[in-house]
Amino acid sequence: MKSAVETLNPTRVRLTVEVPFEELKDSLDAAYKKINQQVTVKGFRKGKIPARVIDQRFGRGAVLEEAVNDALPKFYTEAVNEAEVNPLGQPEVDITELKDGELLSFTAEVDVRPTIEIPDYSGIEVEVDAIEVTDEDVEKSVEQLRERFASTNPVERAAAEGDVVTVDLTAKVEGEVLPDGIADGVSYTIGSGELLDGIDAAVTGLEAGGEVTFTSELKGGSAAGKEAEVTVKLTAVAARELPELDDEFAQMASEFDTLDELKADSRKRLENMKQFDQATQAQERVLEKFLELAEIPVPEKLLEDEVNTRKHNLEHHQLGQMGLSLEKYLEFQGKTVEEFETETKEQAVKGIKTQFLLDELVSKEELNVEQEELTEHLFRRAASSGMSPDQFAQAVVQGGQVPMLVGEVARGKALAVVVEAAKVVDTNGEVVDLSDDEDEVEAAAETVEAVTGEAEVAEEK
Repeated sequence: MKSAVETLNPTRVRLTVEVPFEELKDSLDAAYKKINQQVTVKGFRKGKIPARVIDQRFGRGAVLEEAVNDALPKFYTEAVNEAEVNPLGQPEVDITELKDGELLSFTAEVDVRPTIEIPDYSGIEVEVDAIEVTDEDVEKSVEQLRERFASTNPVERAAAEGDVVTVDLTAKVEGEVLPDGIADGVSYTIGSGELLDGIDAAVTGLEAGGEVTFTSELKGGSAAGKEAEVTVKLTAVAARELPELDDEFAQMASEFDTLDELKADSRKRLENMKQFDQATQAQERVLEKFLELAEIPVPEKLLEDEVNTRKHNLEHHQLGQMGLSLEKYLEFQGKTVEEFETETKEQAVKGIKTQFLLDELVSKEELNVEQEELTEHLFRRAASSGMSPDQFAQAVVQGGQVPMLVGEVARGKALAVVVEAAKVVDTNGEVVDLSDDEDEVEAAAETVEAVTGEAEVAEEK
């Protein structure tokens, strides 16, 4: 076999391959054997039909076609290895010549990983928000905890904001009650905004036994997005009572003996949360600067596939679970289709460039993923997916996704290297040291995941 490679552009090559006919012998034998098992010829046992009879009865062309289809992947892979290119996705193959008994020639065009020069990232500087926890933040945190321990007591008066009401709902569209338009005994806190638009105004001032009808756009169900006539009957009103903020509350709601200890712990927790947010912000901004320094061409076909994957995941997974159409989602977001298309493409470009650049850095720095790092990453991914670690690990192995997980951790390590080399200061002018963060690599892996999305740049040979 002879092969040559031609660079069409920085992200695409054409391989030209010539295969002497004798190198097709194994594939020809396999083709005759396969056809033998599929056809019947009178006078011959199944599987024992001579090659000359198959040629006469079914045509030599059918045999050649089967043999070439069997041989192409093998010769394409050999040509890829010989040219030392890293193909992305499936090639476009064109058979240019097939002479029976003499020669097979074909070309294969395929996208490839571009050659990337890692820029000097030692001079990257970014600014992040300072970690500041105010007394007001602490009070708000404690108040939220207090809300969780609120009690409700039935009252005989008109419903008001903050009350918990029990209601029966009936929704009609064009005068017809919807199949899923009846719900009885629904508990709702007035003012929470968790049910239907307009329900707060409708039930406020009603007493138990009262009934009112209002119009609202349905957010889900069989008539999502349509205007409905909703009848609400209020069956009970309960007032929420908050516990006193004192040491007794602290003992009831936490492991602490005093309210001061509870507040001190709340402050510490808020500081830790803001510290994590600060580290994430630093990683995101350092990555932005790093990408700006590098020249990274993006293959057109790969970009098209990535954009389509992101759209599919949004429409059929995220929005599908919420019962929303893309049109309704864009309406809620206040975006036009053109704005959505532009935004999705920009995100896809950034995701692909991030993978290319960080993968190159992984290779250059010879960053390896330890089993402990992979296990920690697997546990986190399992938790975020709502699966047990064993279930998630089994799904990953069965789906052949182990290399993807390894890649995520490796890119996280690469980003951590860049962040450690960068100068990070907060809005108060204080230098932020992220090197002591024990979860730095895992946090960086999360940041990379958020940018690259669910799709993975796959190399295929």
